[in-house]
Amino acid sequence: MHVFLKIPLFAVFLVLPLPAGAQVSAPLPAAIAAPGEKTVATFHAEGAQIYECKAGSDSKLAWQAREPIAALLLNGETVGRHYAGPSWEHVDGSAVTAKVAARAPGATPNDIPWLKLDVTTQRKDGVFHGVTTVQRINTKGGVAQGPCDSAGTYQSVAYSADYVFLSKGP
Repeated sequence: MHVFLKIPLFAVFLVLPLPAGAQVSAPLPAAIAAPGEKTVATFHAEGAQIYECKAGSDSKLAWQAREPIAALLLNGETVGRHYAGPSWEHVDGSAVTAKVAARAPGATPNDIPWLKLDVTTQRKDGVFHGVTTVQRINTKGGVAQGPCDSAGTYQSVAYSADYVFLSKGP
């Protein structure tokens, strides 16, 4: 004999764990908030921020961000990638590219900033279809350090972050 319990659907969601890597963080800084937008997906990222040693506007050499290279993870499994653009691509073929709209400092000087990015292009239907905003939160690492003595050299700095993909639609 089988016994079926009637549990409200919302109660089931209350006991599910967060995806691997996603953690409850400090309150979201107002600068990168997206009021009225709904979360479509959240993925943890592990990878590197790539920097190039270049002369700045003052002609002094400094590390300048070139591109991110990261795997998007859900429950420890790779489900996509993050790369120059900045762009995010899911294994289902959907992708978005965005531009920085706002930033907030990371938790420590070694952590890259938290960002709010406005989506500028979309490709294919799938997980990222309808995404209008991307937030980079819970950053760890990723800041270039050390001397930048030779123009054209590169530095790869490990980082992790959570990317929240949001939509203005229903």
